[in-house]
Amino acid sequence: MKTTARSRYVTLRGPLYSYLVHKKAVTVTLLLLAVTTVLMIVSTGIGSVYIAPGEVVRSIFGFGSDSSEMIVRSLRLPRVIMAVLIGAALAVSGAILQGIVRNSLASPDTVGTTGGATLGAVLFFFFLSNKLSIHLLPLAAVIGAFAATLLVYILSWKNGVMPLRLVLVGIGFSAAMSSLSYMLMISGPIVLANQSLTFMTGSVYGVSWEKSVLPLLPWMIVLLPLIFLCARHLNIQGLGEDIAKGVAFGGAINFIGLLAPHIGRKLVGPSFGALLPVSALCGAIILLLADLAGRTLLPPHDIPAGVFTAAIGAPFFIYLLYRSRHR
Repeated sequence: MKTTARSRYVTLRGPLYSYLVHKKAVTVTLLLLAVTTVLMIVSTGIGSVYIAPGEVVRSIFGFGSDSSEMIVRSLRLPRVIMAVLIGAALAVSGAILQGIVRNSLASPDTVGTTGGATLGAVLFFFFLSNKLSIHLLPLAAVIGAFAATLLVYILSWKNGVMPLRLVLVGIGFSAAMSSLSYMLMISGPIVLANQSLTFMTGSVYGVSWEKSVLPLLPWMIVLLPLIFLCARHLNIQGLGEDIAKGVAFGGAINFIGLLAPHIGRKLVGPSFGALLPVSALCGAIILLLADLAGRTLLPPHDIPAGVFTAAIGAPFFIYLLYRSRHR
């Protein structure tokens, strides 16, 4: 039986979009989606009070015991869903940056975006937290992220922006912003320093439906599918000028934007039609595992998930630097 090249692909076409993806990528995506779903159920059940997976599912749909429903629906499920959303967002942003900048070292962490978000949040804690609602903290982080990315892009410009120069300027700028953030923390009140440190480390601790999940969910529902459908433009953009842009949300959870796209390329190759959804699921899985480890390894302490992502991501970044030293 002869298999043609066309038969190995799935094509979706419409008046405003065109989507071509290899069947292997579809299989990998569905497998990762199943793994993510199972991991979400298992993670929701693990904690100081263990809840069996079956009971977790029943509680999600309102058929569990009163105590299980309270623990699952009010305490653990918002945290698990937030980890999935943030992990997917960071992974997709990293994949987009690496494709547009054409540099495997690029991620929100290495082009200064995360550092800008962190500085924006720290400035909010120290100068605006007693004047404005804490609900505006994500907005401050987003403004800091965009401002830092723009500054890094301007500082990297010299008859155009070279990918390596952008990353090197981004790393240096991130170090400067981190130093400024730590200076503020050292000189300020201990309460504000603790709040800033929690954000800088990166954590999904203490999230809720109203304050965290629901404000972020509509953006993810709209923007992620839109990005997936426009993936072919990213493949073309990789051949043209380099532009860097990203958004940090939910604390400085480092290196997911670097790790997940590389894992995705190993699984389905470099085409963005397949890479973006696979990277999103890989990022969700990484942050789910990091958060699960953070809240279960040393009870009753809740270790920020960013500690674990940095422990894995930093050596990986060094490896990428070593591998690309002669390029």
